[in-house]
Amino acid sequence: MRSVDLGFEHRYLPATDPASPRTLLLLHGTGGGESDLLPLGEAIAPGAARLSPRGKVLERGMPRFFRRIAEGVFDLDDLRFRTHELADFIQAAADVYPLAGRKLIAVGLSNGANIAASLLLLRPEILDGAILLRPMVPLIPDPLPDLSNVPVFIGAGRGDPIVSPAQTAELVELLQRAGAQVSVHWGPGGHGLTIDDVNAARAWLG
Repeated sequence: MRSVDLGFEHRYLPATDPASPRTLLLLHGTGGGESDLLPLGEAIAPGAARLSPRGKVLERGMPRFFRRIAEGVFDLDDLRFRTHELADFIQAAADVYPLAGRKLIAVGLSNGANIAASLLLLRPEILDGAILLRPMVPLIPDPLPDLSNVPVFIGAGRGDPIVSPAQTAELVELLQRAGAQVSVHWGPGGHGLTIDDVNAARAWLG
């Protein structure tokens, strides 16, 4: 479906399965775009509707969803601004696309996973759940939101050179303190996505 101007370049693909209860919010990693994760969304939730925006921040010409100061060091002011900007885009999209009545599940990879986690923490009303692939703690809000019973899947790689097991554990603990129901899948890979991640996320989503 051709996208309309909602402040983000994006793609929206309607559900091909009328019985599908979900819309996937697809959030790419650094250097990705609005089409990159469309096949991943179909693999994880066949037939589901898909909404996929392109990050508006450029780092050496590569799109991201928020600025960082260094690897793993985030510009927190920009992160907060971009999180609210993305949340507002999602709300605007609900007035244009048939999102109502379907659960909105974020599927984020790396930078996309981090802003998806930030959406959970800063705008908890936006998402009904999240699949976070190679995430780290984006920020720690005070107070924590109420994420009671919000399902979250975290896909982590045992050989990830960017996100350590301790960072994964810190995010799990943070989300659980907010009340989320967190499931963690440890794969043998590194920071890149693997078929193991895809299969585990699909099985978790059910």
